[in-house]
Amino acid sequence: MAPAAITRAVTENAEATRVFGERLGRQLSPGDVVALYGGLGSGKTTLAQGICRGLGVREVVNSPTFTIVNEYRGRCPVYHLDCYRLEGAEDLLALGCEEYFYGDGVCLVEWAEKAADVLPDRRFDVRCTHLGVGRREIVIETVRRDANSGG
Repeated sequence: MAPAAITRAVTENAEATRVFGERLGRQLSPGDVVALYGGLGSGKTTLAQGICRGLGVREVVNSPTFTIVNEYRGRCPVYHLDCYRLEGAEDLLALGCEEYFYGDGVCLVEWAEKAADVLPDRRFDVRCTHLGVGRREIVIETVRRDANSGG
């Protein structure tokens, strides 16, 4: 496995979280997968809104908790998945997640811990932590596992 690149930031309010996400979104390319981890209220959806803004999405971005997948158009397709209501990775496979993970767009996966067994070996793991009123810690780790590395 290649060494992980790690970025850490603390944002002071929701708009700062969106701005941080927007900077990340500007750097993403078709085929990138962003796995978002964190508890309720940790800022995953707010960060996803910023990422979408950075990808040129002009639509209102909401968490797809009940629809499971929202698709947006920006400079490339954006697939926003929410695994909160899924029982596990098998449910995501049944939805055809490979098309989103390995397709022509950027894929954002909220509650990624429920999809851990099927996430691509090349992705960005983003951990969001609630630090108090409005404050969030965001840690981004670049994951690049070789198929031959054994994990």
